[in-house]
Amino acid sequence: MAGSIWLSEIYGKEIITNGGRKLGKVEDLIVDFESGKVSSVLLVNADELIRSENTARQLAKNSVKYERVRNVDHTIIVSEELRPPNSSN
Repeated sequence: MAGSIWLSEIYGKEIITNGGRKLGKVEDLIVDFESGKVSSVLLVNADELIRSENTARQLAKNSVKYERVRNVDHTIIVSEELRPPNSSN
């Protein structure tokens, strides 16, 4: 996705896949400070993840890699997640 956006503009926006499935709203962000880029958008507050029993599982369940973002406007459009062959769900 080309261009720049203020991080404050992303919070609270609804995230929808390009197939029309609603994922939730942006609650928090994970930023890679070395690259200066957002790496993931969180559907829950980061504090909730840190306090959860299984942080890695909750992170996978409640985050969207920013590389999936296709458009940011009134909503955030993301590509459908590609599942590896033989995965369940």
